[in-house]
Amino acid sequence: MRFAFMPSPSSGNAAFSWRLLGAVFFFSCGLAGFASGVIVSERPDVGTADLLSQAYYSLSLFVIGGVELGTPVAGPLYGRLLLWLAYFGSPVLAAWTLIEALLKSLSPQQFQLRKLRDHVVVIGAGELTLSYLRVLRSHNPRVPVVVVSRAPPLPTVIDELREEYDAMVVVGDVTHEFFLRQLRVKRAQRIMLLSDNSLRSYEAVSTILNLVPGIGPRIVMHCANLRFMRSMQATRVAQSCETFNSYNLASYGLVHGHMLHRFEKSKGKDIVVLAGFGRFGQTLLEELQRHAQGELDTVAIIEKDAVRRVLVAEEQMTFSDDYRRQVYEGDISHPAVWQRLREDIHIPQDAYNLIFVLGTGHEEDNLRTALWLRRNFPNAMVIARSSKQSRFAEEVGAEHNIISVSIHELVEDNIPKQWVDL
Repeated sequence: MRFAFMPSPSSGNAAFSWRLLGAVFFFSCGLAGFASGVIVSERPDVGTADLLSQAYYSLSLFVIGGVELGTPVAGPLYGRLLLWLAYFGSPVLAAWTLIEALLKSLSPQQFQLRKLRDHVVVIGAGELTLSYLRVLRSHNPRVPVVVVSRAPPLPTVIDELREEYDAMVVVGDVTHEFFLRQLRVKRAQRIMLLSDNSLRSYEAVSTILNLVPGIGPRIVMHCANLRFMRSMQATRVAQSCETFNSYNLASYGLVHGHMLHRFEKSKGKDIVVLAGFGRFGQTLLEELQRHAQGELDTVAIIEKDAVRRVLVAEEQMTFSDDYRRQVYEGDISHPAVWQRLREDIHIPQDAYNLIFVLGTGHEEDNLRTALWLRRNFPNAMVIARSSKQSRFAEEVGAEHNIISVSIHELVEDNIPKQWVDL
C-alpha cells in the first residue's frame, strides 16, 4: 500500500498565528519587566538601559542557552513576575517550535493527521468534490477538510484545494484499513465519497463500516454508475449510509426549479420530450413520476439506442401508467425524428403545454437543436443541458428564451443542507 501527504501551507496558518501571538506576548512581558526597573543578578544595568538595549535582551530570552542575564533580584513585584513569565515562556515556545518543525520534517502526514478531530473526509478530487467544497465553505468556513485521492491530482487542482478551500490533500488507498485509521475516520463528522469509481466506493464504505461500527449515518456515497447503484440498493452497504447519483440531484433541481412551475401555469396535462435518455434523462423521468403525478399527458423519449436504454431503465425503475410513453430511436439532430414525433403526438406549433429537454451528452447538439425548436415552437419551454456552466450558453438562452442548465450548477444548488451544516 502506498500513501503520501501533500502538506498544505494553509494547514499551518492557525498554528503559526498562535506561535506569533505567543512570541509577541513573551517578548512584551520581558520588555515590560526590564522597563519597570527590575534588576537581574548578572547584568544589573539592564533595568536602566535604553529601550533598544532592553528589547535586545528580551529577544535573547528566546535563544536556548543564549545570553546569561541572571535572575530578577530587585524591582517592582509586577515587573519581576512579568520577567519570570518571559524567562520560562520564551525558551519553551522556541523549543516547541523547533520540535514541531523536526516532527513535520520526519513524518509530515502522521503529524498533521493525528491532530484531526470533527473533520470532513472527502474522497475524490474531481468536479463533484470542488462543488461540494464550495457549498461546504459557504456554510462552514472553519471545519477541517481532508481530500483523499488515489493518484496525485494535477498541480492546479492541488493549489485550488489548498488555497480556495483550505483542504489538506492526501494520496492513498481508502480500501485499506491502515490508511483509514490514518485519516481518523472514527473522529470525522462526515465522510463524503465523491469519486467516479463506483465499485471502489462501495468497497471503501464496506471497509469503513467494519472498522467503525455504527458510522453509517455519517457516510455519504456518490455512485457514478446509475444502473449499479440501483442494483446495490438492497445491500448492507447501501442501506447503512446515504447513496446518491449526481444526476439525481441535478434532475431534482430541474424539476423543482423549472418544470413544476410550468405545469402549474399550463391548463390540462403536458407533453414532455426527453431528447436524450442516458443517466440524466432516466433520473429526470424518475423525478417527474415522483413529483408530477397527474400532470403528464405524454412523455416522448428520443435516443440513438432508445429501445435498449428504456429496457435497461425498466429493469431498475417502475414506469407509471399515468401517462402515454412514446419511444423514438434516432439522432436529435436528424429532422426526420422530430417529424415522426410531431405526426404521432399531433403537437400544434403554438402549443404551450409542451416542454423540450435537450439532455444528451453532446452540448453543441443540445444548444443548436434548442434554437431550432424555439423557432418552430415559440410557446414551448425549451431546456438545454450542458455539463459545466457555460457563459456562452447562458447568453444564447437569454437572447432566445431558452433555459440553459448545467449539471454541475444543478448539483451544487441542490446539495442537501445536512451534508454541509456540521
